[in-house]
Amino acid sequence: MLSLLPSFLCLAVIALHPVAAIWPAPQSFTKGSQVLYLHQNIRITYNGAFVRWSSSREHGCLAEDLDTEYWMSQQVPYTYGYSPSSLTSKEVVQAAVSRTLAGIFNSKFVPWQMHKPGSKFEPDLAQGQKWLQTLQIVQTGEDQPSAFKPLAGEVDESYNLTVSAEGDVQLTAVSSIGVLRGLETFSQLFYQHSAGTFWYTPYAPVAIQDAPKFPHRGIMLDTARHFFPVDDILRTIDAMSWNKMNRLHVHVTDSQSWPLVIPALPEVSEKGAHHPSLTYSPQDVQRIQTYGAQRGVEVYFEIDMPGHIGVVSLSHPELIVAYNEQPYYWWCAQPPCGAFKLNNTGVDAFLKTLFDDLLPRLAPYSAYFHTGGDELNKNDSMLDEGIRSNDSAVLQPLLQKFIDTQHARVRAAGLTPMTWEEIPLDWNVTMDKDTVVQTWLGGESVKKVTELGHKVIDSNYNFWYLDCGRGQWLSFDNGAAYVIGYPFNDWCNPVKNWKLIYSHDPTAGLTEEQAKLVLGGEVAVWSETIDPANLDTLVWPRASAAGEVLWSGRIDPATGQNRSQMEATPRLNEFRERMVLNGVRASPIQMMFCTQGSPKECEYPA
Repeated sequence: MLSLLPSFLCLAVIALHPVAAIWPAPQSFTKGSQVLYLHQNIRITYNGAFVRWSSSREHGCLAEDLDTEYWMSQQVPYTYGYSPSSLTSKEVVQAAVSRTLAGIFNSKFVPWQMHKPGSKFEPDLAQGQKWLQTLQIVQTGEDQPSAFKPLAGEVDESYNLTVSAEGDVQLTAVSSIGVLRGLETFSQLFYQHSAGTFWYTPYAPVAIQDAPKFPHRGIMLDTARHFFPVDDILRTIDAMSWNKMNRLHVHVTDSQSWPLVIPALPEVSEKGAHHPSLTYSPQDVQRIQTYGAQRGVEVYFEIDMPGHIGVVSLSHPELIVAYNEQPYYWWCAQPPCGAFKLNNTGVDAFLKTLFDDLLPRLAPYSAYFHTGGDELNKNDSMLDEGIRSNDSAVLQPLLQKFIDTQHARVRAAGLTPMTWEEIPLDWNVTMDKDTVVQTWLGGESVKKVTELGHKVIDSNYNFWYLDCGRGQWLSFDNGAAYVIGYPFNDWCNPVKNWKLIYSHDPTAGLTEEQAKLVLGGEVAVWSETIDPANLDTLVWPRASAAGEVLWSGRIDPATGQNRSQMEATPRLNEFRERMVLNGVRASPIQMMFCTQGSPKECEYPA
């Protein structure tokens, strides 16, 4: 019979009083000041069955003291770096435990940057160690078939997490997705000791009750203006899962490029991609969606139309009007212009072929498909030989028919359609109430859409556009253009720093009934000046600020007031460091003097 390494010794009772740096903030969190250590062979169970953590060789872990036959009959097979072979509750939880422990043990997070120089912030190893004994994971509900591709609100993401003073951990959740959220919080309780292979929490005992404020907490990534390799998208999904964000909206095509391979229409990407190597194959799409589903991040796609589609002219010029017309500002918001012809039967045939190919491949992993609809310029149809008018009275019925047809196809594929706000607000297109509307123009947009009875995703550019404030990407020749352009700010200047992002409440000014229609929000990553080299630094940790707003809400239940920057700043500093150590190049939000000092030392004087 083998014997386990000692799982607990004596308790080091040290009042370290660290900041309780959980991000996003739980709805309810109480903590103590006792130290518990995490052993690499902690016993883990999932609904009563053992989950064995088999670490990599470098950790030097040995499992020694359970009867081998008993262990093998009870364990859920487990290895370091485990990847699910299918989308089942058991497999998803197994993989999440693997990632959680690897994140703790491999990140080497010694939080010296969060404490004053010379301070003794670590427990004294000579005092002995009391080890966490068990991590019991209990899923109280059975996952529904839609658990890994839910409509907003279909999955219960709540969880309860307790760590007793004796070293027993219990994580309870209704769904496997709730288990994932609880494991993320569990991982943030721990630090590595600078002496080496000791990992500890100074917070015991812990009691957390948590659930999200909004069911849709997302990022919109534009892959048309700049292409992002699959690995960059997967890394973004990883960071989203750490932030408890659950929707990645891929704005996959636009007038600038078409990187999406459609086997039924291969010519579109062959002629429309920036380069033959810069495309997403059906296998890439499935990999991205599956990777997201395993982490509780639903990936859904947008093909923007009937505007923002000019690139199709490179393969099907007969379907597009006003492609790359100049001066561009008469025809679109940015070059190259181009829109579908609204009175052309060939367009409908093209879209039928496109959707018949694409939508059945997306539907197994997503509940939504976004049909775009923003910034359609009326002037384009003046060049359309089938219309020759920019009169809204002429164009609106054609657009109504276009939207009706495409949304019917989306629903026939088992997906729920989404659209940008201009379709209902500017064009007065009526849509079924299940259609989700994404707003971006701010002001009264959310209120107007909810008054129509539609559910809303808020991406107010005044707060949640991450590309803003980086200067013009257009060039200005000497002369009048130079004078007009100086000092060359972009249209949505200034930069939306994390504090501004953190200040935004998507339900502000709404009635209680209107607020119920706000599913949540997305920060937008338009990529005119964003590519793989600066993606991480521009998205994180600013997106984290929106992540906390959408998970925790703007109101702190402990105070009844808006959550304070003073309370959030040290937590975000620490969480940013965790992201960096786990491979995401998140930008700093303060200088090190501030992270090592008290919040008051870097507070703006009243």
